[in-house]
Amino acid sequence: MHDKVLRYCACMLLVLSSLATAGETVTLCYESQDVRPWRTEKGDGLNFALLKIVGQRLDIRFNFQSIPWKRCLAQLKANTVDGAFAVSYKQDRRELGEYPGGDQPDASKRMHTDTYVLLRRKGSKVSWDGKHFSNLDGAIGFQLGYSVGEVLRAQNLEVDEGSQRADELARKLIAGRLAAAAMGGSDAANLMQGPLGVQLEQLPVPLIEKPYFLILSHALVATRPQLAARIWDAIEEARNSAAYKKQAAEGVHQGARH
Repeated sequence: MHDKVLRYCACMLLVLSSLATAGETVTLCYESQDVRPWRTEKGDGLNFALLKIVGQRLDIRFNFQSIPWKRCLAQLKANTVDGAFAVSYKQDRRELGEYPGGDQPDASKRMHTDTYVLLRRKGSKVSWDGKHFSNLDGAIGFQLGYSVGEVLRAQNLEVDEGSQRADELARKLIAGRLAAAAMGGSDAANLMQGPLGVQLEQLPVPLIEKPYFLILSHALVATRPQLAARIWDAIEEARNSAAYKKQAAEGVHQGARH
C-alpha cells in the first residue's frame, strides 16, 4: 500500500509540474534587425521556428518584442522581459540574466552556433591568422553591444563601437573610416551577396565561433525554476528534432541568397 501511495504522489507531481507551464505567456526580446537565417525584425527565421516548436511542446505562448539590442539587454536586467535571444556568452552578461548551466553555459542547450569574421576593403592588406592581426592602419569596427568587442579589446586594439547595423558598419569600412569590420558570419554572408559585397573581402579564418542562447531573467529563474529548466530542455530537444533540422537546412540555403 505504501508503494502505491508513493507512486500515486509521484504521478501527481509530474502532472502538476506539466500543468504549471500550460498556457503561460513568456515575453522575450530580440534585436530589431535582420540577422538571416536566424531572425528578422518581422519575426521570421530559424530562431522563431525553433521557439515555435518549443512553445507547442510546452503549451507556452511566447510574446516577442523587437527592440534595439542594448535596450533589450537592459530590459532583461530590469526583469521587465522574461528573456532575450540569441545571446552569446560573456561573463559580465550573467548580471543581466541566467544562461542554461549557470557559470559554465551548457552548449547543448544553445539555439544555434555562429561565427564572427573579419571584413576588409578590397585591396587592403589587413590580415588575421587566427591569433594575430597585421597591417592594421586604423580601428576595427563592430556593432553596438556585440560580444566580439571583448575579443578585440583583449588584444589592446583600437575599436569603434558606433554602428547599430551591419550595413552601416560596412559603409563605414568602405568609406575608409575603419581599417576592418568584425561581424557575425550570417551578416557577413548576406552583405557579401549584396551590392556592398563587391567592395569588400572576407578573411578566411574566423575570429571566433560561439554558441548563442536564450537567456532568461533572474526573476523568472528565481520564481519559476521548473519552467526555466523545461524551456531550456525543450530548446535542445527541438533543435535536434527532424522537423527543425529540415527547416534549418532550408533556412540556411535561403538565408545565403539574401
